[in-house]
Amino acid sequence: MSSRRDRIRAKIMARVEIDPLTGCWIWKGPTSGSKGRGKDYPRMSLSGQTVAVHLVMWTNEHGYIPGKKQLDHKCRNRLCVNPDPEHTELVTHKENQRRRDRARNAMLGHNGGPVFSCEEMEASRP
Repeated sequence: MSSRRDRIRAKIMARVEIDPLTGCWIWKGPTSGSKGRGKDYPRMSLSGQTVAVHLVMWTNEHGYIPGKKQLDHKCRNRLCVNPDPEHTELVTHKENQRRRDRARNAMLGHNGGPVFSCEEMEASRP
């Protein structure tokens, strides 16, 4: 008999396509829609609740997210549900906003620009 954790992982992975170039686990299921602040984030039903898939995957693999932290897509791809620290990382709200702004300004990520790197971020800070 499989554990609840195994069943959740299997349910998520059934709708994931792994990009061999980026390592992103691209969600192929429903999203939060194309408008609004939370647009295009992966969504799924779990125990009768609609939940954010990337948050469920992180929690399933690493444990709970502390109240003062947010999950940042280091890969800059909202559809990525890869819980590996190369793709998602717990950060403060302020750091998440800073990274978002830098990515927008530099056109980083899956939109055709170079891949986002925390080491580059640290080196470019004054």
